Amino acid sequence: MPPGFPELFRLGDGWEALHMLDQARLPGEECHVALRSAVDVARSIRTLQVRGAPAIGIAGALGLALELRRLARAGTAPAPEAARQAHDLLFAARPTGRNLGWGLRRVLEAFLDGYESDPGGSVDRACDAALGVWEGEVRRCRSIGEHALEVIPDAGATILLHCNAGALATGGLGTATAPLYLAHEQGRTLRAFAGETRPVLQGARLTAWELSRAGIPVTVVTDSMAGALMASGVVDLVIVGADAVAPDGTVVNKIGTYGLAVLADYHAVPFYVAAPSTTLEPRLEAMDIPVEERDDTEVRSCGDRLLVPPDASVWNPAFDRTPPHLITAILTEAGILRPPFAPRLRTLAQDTPGALPDG
Repeated sequence: MPPGFPELFRLGDGWEALHMLDQARLPGEECHVALRSAVDVARSIRTLQVRGAPAIGIAGALGLALELRRLARAGTAPAPEAARQAHDLLFAARPTGRNLGWGLRRVLEAFLDGYESDPGGSVDRACDAALGVWEGEVRRCRSIGEHALEVIPDAGATILLHCNAGALATGGLGTATAPLYLAHEQGRTLRAFAGETRPVLQGARLTAWELSRAGIPVTVVTDSMAGALMASGVVDLVIVGADAVAPDGTVVNKIGTYGLAVLADYHAVPFYVAAPSTTLEPRLEAMDIPVEERDDTEVRSCGDRLLVPPDASVWNPAFDRTPPHLITAILTEAGILRPPFAPRLRTLAQDTPGALPDG
């Protein structure tokens, strides 16, 4: 996390609990919730107490290990079937983000590997794998930022961000925000615009909170203002995160990303996607990556105030798909990938442990 930020995750002694910053209460209140089982962690993912693809992957990995440790305290090694059931419960919490499945698989495979010959050591191996998922995402964020400094002019820039692909979404420096934090450390002049990101307002609540806390000037705009903002000539570049990246370079990300990409293309504004290799989805084509639809109450009301008439229906997809021809480059821990994306993405996926299915 950037200096001065509260810890996103903290493990209790002996893995009796995962203490996690409750992002649903930000920016009004900073508090941690104690999660003690896979059920608790799955609920926290569904209710957006933790969100952002890498952070969800970390939470899922830690949650699976936490559940295995909880079962082991009963005195016997958890059975493989119990491990698979906990895996499936956590995986179902957010079906779109690639990192969740990747992190869970790493922990499950570590648990199953050698179970027959050493069942007593399986839980320890799973816990070590979960910590490796966490530490790896933090390292990848910094590497993304270091490579992505190339796209930020030395004289500084004005950058439009969408949703929250920052420290709160990753447990590290963020993906889209990592180059901003590093450029700010170098003394480059930066200004950020944060799109509010309806309906849950991750940009207004979380990205603006992060950047202002770090001393980076940030202005919140409603999502419908993005076109006018680009037309004014103020925006130098757009950087967004990713929840999944298809083999052809199509990016699945928070709803509204596609619209920003179309606007950026029209106004000749560079459009960058910051994505760790753990976000790559080498097995599914873009249209086969599931797009989660969330409860309509997120749109119907704000707090206790009703915003939509009861007889009107609501469509509330959480993500959309941005085709590769609208993307200037994908910023990864291995470097900056430029079109055509498919060959480089395939190589990066092959170089990422656990990224490809067996066989």
